[in-house]
Amino acid sequence: MKAMLCKELGHPNKMVLADIPSPQPDKNEIVLAVKACSVNFPDTLIVQGLYQFKPDLPFSPGSDVSGVVKAVGENIKHLKPGDEAFGIVPHGGFAEEVVVPGKAAFPKPAGMDHQIAASFMMAYGTSYYALKNRGQLKKGETLLVLGASGGVGLAAVELGKIMGATVIAAASTDEKLALCKQQGADELINYTEEDLKTKVKALTDGNGADVVLDPVGGKYTEAALRATAWDGRLLIVGFPAGIAKIPMNLPLLKSCQIVGIFWGAFAMRAPNENLQNTMALIQLYRDGQLKPYIQKTYSLSNAQQALIDMMDRKVMGKIVVVP
Repeated sequence: MKAMLCKELGHPNKMVLADIPSPQPDKNEIVLAVKACSVNFPDTLIVQGLYQFKPDLPFSPGSDVSGVVKAVGENIKHLKPGDEAFGIVPHGGFAEEVVVPGKAAFPKPAGMDHQIAASFMMAYGTSYYALKNRGQLKKGETLLVLGASGGVGLAAVELGKIMGATVIAAASTDEKLALCKQQGADELINYTEEDLKTKVKALTDGNGADVVLDPVGGKYTEAALRATAWDGRLLIVGFPAGIAKIPMNLPLLKSCQIVGIFWGAFAMRAPNENLQNTMALIQLYRDGQLKPYIQKTYSLSNAQQALIDMMDRKVMGKIVVVP
């Protein structure tokens, strides 16, 4: 089979397309013939050796996959060869075939396109876990979403509206904000042109946002914390703009929480809870309430460019590699 391999850590353009042996499942795994693999920001970090874990070289990036089950381990009962399925892997999705842990693989809903299915787990799974389990977002509260045009951010905009919140979308360009508005955002902030704290305060009658979802980091994290309401929750998802250093008097003065969001670890540590969340998200999709936005697809041989576009902040919504 063919796979896009990272043989040395560094820029994505160092990756090479290669022939490697087809994988075999252990008793608790499946082998998926990949039809689509979406791209997430951690994929750009893992090939540079900058992510939380570092796979042995060579490896393929790619975590969100959808395809057709080729083989199953002896303990797998919910899927069989020939079934269409989607799931999450630590890496390996930029390939024609990939091994998926059984507890992280789900039957693909009938009528859901493989590209949509591959764009579903990490973006919606992360945002739902963040808002529901960690942020305890309530109807009538105000949700501020940074990086709101990205995969996780756009999912949070949709889910925030479904959960009954007033959603403020913050992004770096008017084009990105237009997409956020299309996906349901109530208010928009271009944080390259407007002061984030000042604008949030103005939009909330001086109260600030009850819940803030921050998949951006850098200088925006402190600004978002300063825009957080009394008893608010700042949800830390990622750091493409850098890891912030926070004045720790701010959460004290606001009696607010800074909450870490590591959905991948949650999915592995609490598979039953993650299954419940996944089933709820699938039902929302079936009901027409979730409308994933896919900006562009790339061939497997052009997967390097997908990562480069992600690194260069050119992506809105999701992009997908199609073997």
